[in-house]
Amino acid sequence: MEYTLLIGDRSYSSWSLRGWLPFAAFAPGLRSVPALKTPQGGLLTDSIAIAWHLAEAFPDRGLLPLEPAQRAMAQSLIAEMHSGFGALRSACPMNLRNAWAGFTPSAAVLADLARIEAIWATARDRAEGPFLFGAYTLADVFYAPVAMRIAGYGLPVSDRAQAYVAAHLNHPPLRQWRALGLSDGPEQPTYEMGLPRLPFPITPPEM
Repeated sequence: MEYTLLIGDRSYSSWSLRGWLPFAAFAPGLRSVPALKTPQGGLLTDSIAIAWHLAEAFPDRGLLPLEPAQRAMAQSLIAEMHSGFGALRSACPMNLRNAWAGFTPSAAVLADLARIEAIWATARDRAEGPFLFGAYTLADVFYAPVAMRIAGYGLPVSDRAQAYVAAHLNHPPLRQWRALGLSDGPEQPTYEMGLPRLPFPITPPEM
């Protein structure tokens, strides 16, 4: 059984990251790495469609919480991320090559951050682990690019939210994704912010 995943530039494409991260639940030999061609010949052309397909096709992989209320919450958080937070997306494009100093968020970006912190806190109130529902799930997949934006732009969030961001920065598959992205090609000038650059705060993956 083989899946074929088509992705964009790893350093900048948050949608590709959301399509690729769910495969971290599989053994390396089963991942062929957003458009996903399924073994049955189906074609999924959106990160949320990929997520739902994998959760349904592989229910034993823990891609969604098992407890019904938490599962419903995770699905709601995923859907809100997929369709919302336009101010944050627009003002802070994902960039895993470098961080920026001196970025000043607008009122709209701050409002997005406040909503994100609220839903993160609600999910993590019952979590026994570093991620939204304790163990890593598709909810964390969809908020990984948000965590990268918070880290890369130095966005103002609470210590509790920063701890969740740190969990993503230390997540081996995401560290691997960034390392692979550095070899995708030269920097894209579209993502230049005109601000002083800082090293992106993520360590290379262990080899």
